[in-house]
Amino acid sequence: MSTLVVVGFMAIALLGVPIAFAMGLSAIIAIWFAGIDLSIIPQRMMYSVNSFPLMAIPFFMLSGELMIKAGIIERLISFANALVGRVRGGLAHVTMLSGAGLATVSGTAVSDASALSAILVPSLSKIYDKGFATAIVAAAANLGPIIPPSAAMIVYAFMAGPSVSVGGMFMAGVVPGVLITIGFMGLCSWIATRRGWTTTGEAFKWGRLFSELKRSAIVLFMPLLIIGGIIGGAFTATEGSAVSVIYALILGFGITRTLKLSDLPGIILRAAITTAVVCALIAFASVITYLMTVDLMPQKLSALLFSITKDPIIYLLLVTVLLFIVGMFLESNSAYIMLVPLLHPIAIQYGIDPLHFGFLFVLNLVIGMLTPPVGVVLFVVCGVTGVRMRELVTNIWPFVAWMYAVLLLCLFFPAIVTTLPRAMGY
Repeated sequence: MSTLVVVGFMAIALLGVPIAFAMGLSAIIAIWFAGIDLSIIPQRMMYSVNSFPLMAIPFFMLSGELMIKAGIIERLISFANALVGRVRGGLAHVTMLSGAGLATVSGTAVSDASALSAILVPSLSKIYDKGFATAIVAAAANLGPIIPPSAAMIVYAFMAGPSVSVGGMFMAGVVPGVLITIGFMGLCSWIATRRGWTTTGEAFKWGRLFSELKRSAIVLFMPLLIIGGIIGGAFTATEGSAVSVIYALILGFGITRTLKLSDLPGIILRAAITTAVVCALIAFASVITYLMTVDLMPQKLSALLFSITKDPIIYLLLVTVLLFIVGMFLESNSAYIMLVPLLHPIAIQYGIDPLHFGFLFVLNLVIGMLTPPVGVVLFVVCGVTGVRMRELVTNIWPFVAWMYAVLLLCLFFPAIVTTLPRAMGY
């Protein structure tokens, strides 16, 4: 039965229909063939989305939209420009730091890609060729789900169950996120030097840096407040997401004063649409997960894998290859919802640290957002800027290669991922 679900889902999805519809239809077909009462479908769907932790997703989505509209990107860009603007590839460095800063308040790659493309690509294109300019923005936007808070990590923790905490996942992403950002900036310098691009921006001045830091402090304080509150136990991730919405409203209406009441309907609608897509995927996937559980699919797969190898490193490498392929063809939220309940319990049986496996899983699928043919960040950037996909893909590969290098580094040296969350008590 579970084989029928997987084959049916992949076949329907390859026809080009929406992923949620493919999940639902494949589940209905499998249940019908198995002779199970169809009333199980709405029951499992309602049970899966009736969850307090899942409320963090719409709040963080809403908070990110509010912060972008509140003009935080302009402040982050000004601060980053004062810090690293006057070096070779300076504006590319500014973009990377802006993407990292935006990641600390948004938690998603798609919204970051849209905002950064609209604001930075016109300026980047005056200095660099447009293909490289859009690649810089796509890479910077992809930091969103890695640097906390991360909507992807919330979904993973929810699907993995009590063995993984949202706060632990957030902390697991800090050190690798910094490594990826530094590597991206190094690549920008190397490419700018190789192509002979000159320095840009104003000369470094301590006075200007402190002035921009003071101006941006209210923005930079938000991730410290939210993530610090979650880690310190002041509130849960869901409560922290609600606090972030209030903070964004105060910032937009009272500090930057760029947020208007007329902006709220559109902001709420965009956050609601994104949330509805994720929750629909979770609802339909819960039926498929139930069928796999009834059919003992995890146990069968576990027995198969143990018959092949008992080495946890080999298992991690097999999962990495699987997710590399899945990431090229399947939307990441669908992959979390379909594969986490299947692969996470097996990782625990291999004795792999749940946080270590969880972060590797998330990072692998985040990289998939930059790989064709179904790289959602690539499509967003191309849609906003009008650049051709071929031109973007030609320039994005060094950044994808570096992310895979960090992935392998984290795979063979788990302390990179686990030291900080363990020090924080996770």
